[in-house]
Amino acid sequence: MTHGMRMDTHTSHLNGGRDWRDNASRYALLPLRLFLGITFIYAGLDKLTDSAFMKETGAGSVGDMMRAVRDSSAVPALVDLALKNPPGFGYAIALGEVAVGIGTLLGLLARLAALGGALISLSLWLTVSWASDPYYYGNDLAYLMAWIPLVLAGAPLLSLDAALRARRRTGGYR
Repeated sequence: MTHGMRMDTHTSHLNGGRDWRDNASRYALLPLRLFLGITFIYAGLDKLTDSAFMKETGAGSVGDMMRAVRDSSAVPALVDLALKNPPGFGYAIALGEVAVGIGTLLGLLARLAALGGALISLSLWLTVSWASDPYYYGNDLAYLMAWIPLVLAGAPLLSLDAALRARRRTGGYR
């Protein structure tokens, strides 16, 4: 009689023969979607409700922040564009963050929402946090990298995109 290790694994037929690793892989982007969606909604609402932020000048204003980073940014022309109308730029960023966050949480046009998040993060990295030394102190680069998997994969599970895709495939809900 030979003793040895059993090499096969038990898989339940209830979940289509998938083991826990397959399920973990399928849901791997969900925590990232939740984090980025909630964070961007919060950031946008924080800007919209901060009376000092949406001003051209003054402590904590978007205008003063843009003037402070202009000479140290990677793309001063982008800062100059924002300085033409600081409150308008502040509203554009804040409303963009809210739209990106909602799209990401709901999984509605998820790749487009993620691309929007990546572009917002890229613009903030090239302007506001460019001078961070060492570079990893600036969080906008990390957010940019976090958006890339969602740009590539979208929201394949637990999303309106997935529900709409399933509805198109089956010809509607029954």
